[in-house]
Amino acid sequence: MGEIKVSPDYNWFRSTVPLKKIIVDDDDSKIWSLYDAGPRSIRCPLIFLPPVSGTADVFFRQILALTGWGYRVIALQYPVYWDHLEFCDGFRKLLDHLQLDKVHLFGASLGGFLAQKFAEYTHKSPRVHSLILCNSFSDTSIFNQTWTANSFWLMPAFMLKKIVLGNFSSGLVDPMMADAIDFMVDRLETLGQSELASRLTLNCQNSYVEPHKIRDIPVTIMDVFDQSALSTEAKEEMYKLYPNARRAHLKTGGNFPYLCRSAEVNLYVQIHLLQFHGTKYAAIDPSMVSAEELEAQKGNLSISQEEQ
Repeated sequence: MGEIKVSPDYNWFRSTVPLKKIIVDDDDSKIWSLYDAGPRSIRCPLIFLPPVSGTADVFFRQILALTGWGYRVIALQYPVYWDHLEFCDGFRKLLDHLQLDKVHLFGASLGGFLAQKFAEYTHKSPRVHSLILCNSFSDTSIFNQTWTANSFWLMPAFMLKKIVLGNFSSGLVDPMMADAIDFMVDRLETLGQSELASRLTLNCQNSYVEPHKIRDIPVTIMDVFDQSALSTEAKEEMYKLYPNARRAHLKTGGNFPYLCRSAEVNLYVQIHLLQFHGTKYAAIDPSMVSAEELEAQKGNLSISQEEQ
């Protein structure tokens, strides 16, 4: 049994932050599940989008830390959508339902790709104020599975799980990374056939990001230097696509740094969000943090960055 699932932090999170279920489509089988934590007065929160294997609670360490500092954080789990346009349309309706005009998005892997597609989809009346793209990609062809994307819906759940698990680290990893993998495998087990098939379809069907449509959005690219499912070519492509992006490099962290390197990830998230403090797009409640505290926070963050 994975350590994370029985940890005091995770149990505290599950007992204090309620999981909400929201339907915004005409089809009432399409249910968004989400954790919404932190001050409701914040109108431009940070929203987390999980990878193929993830559920909304894989970001529990970000929710606990960031809400403790005064941020409003929402972590999502997608309904079953079969194409990017349908996802974007559903996500827009969800933001309307939550009465959020603009948001910051943190997307991990597939979540990062969908975050970019959503920014592109809403570029004429922007809904995305900034992006943090963690271990993410801009073109689905890197997985060389565009030809099988149309057949995922036919496959039984065990085959789909096998495809997803094929991207998890199989080599020797440190205990924290091993715990993160165990936890993600456990989360994967909770996803049904259609949920997995639809996510793999979104992950692999032929599509790429059109950067000229999201050129003005502040971006932080977060990636790891050790082994992950993302190839060096895919990372290089992201840097090329966003030449002005801030880069947040983690020496190690594998596929799931938000679980096994949460302190570093949370630090980089704060660094990213600091640029919006004092504006109407701040993701933090100004009353929760004084100017002096903010300056001290900035100092601590820059020191930590230099050490990396």
